Amino acid sequence: MTPFGARLRELRAERSMTQAELADRLQISAAYLSALEHGRRGTPSTGLIHQICAELDLIWDAADELLKLARISHPKIVVNTAGLSPDQTALANRLAQTIARLPPQLVADLHALLDKVPNVTKLRVRRSAGRGV
Repeated sequence: MTPFGARLRELRAERSMTQAELADRLQISAAYLSALEHGRRGTPSTGLIHQICAELDLIWDAADELLKLARISHPKIVVNTAGLSPDQTALANRLAQTIARLPPQLVADLHALLDKVPNVTKLRVRRSAGRGV
């Protein structure tokens, strides 16, 4: 499940809406909405995110939060380590191989550590077209 999918599911449940009801209002299939919530589909378009915000009556901070979560919720990513150091490449590979086994507290600690890194250059991450990490 992605951060976007988890939050979307919470918001929908808070409003006592079924997937079928929200999908109907958004004019998308319930299967697609389910795939978004379960992290089996990539980030939806900005337009669809705005529609979701409107249907769920999200404004300002809540809508901005959902948009930010969508940006970091692509379930399949590729990390391009070309031009990086061998240590950086090794770290990317180790993370890809072990991420499923990391305990929740360690994941939270890694997030906190990464939040301290200055954002000087663009991330070297691109979305995968069905390829593994």
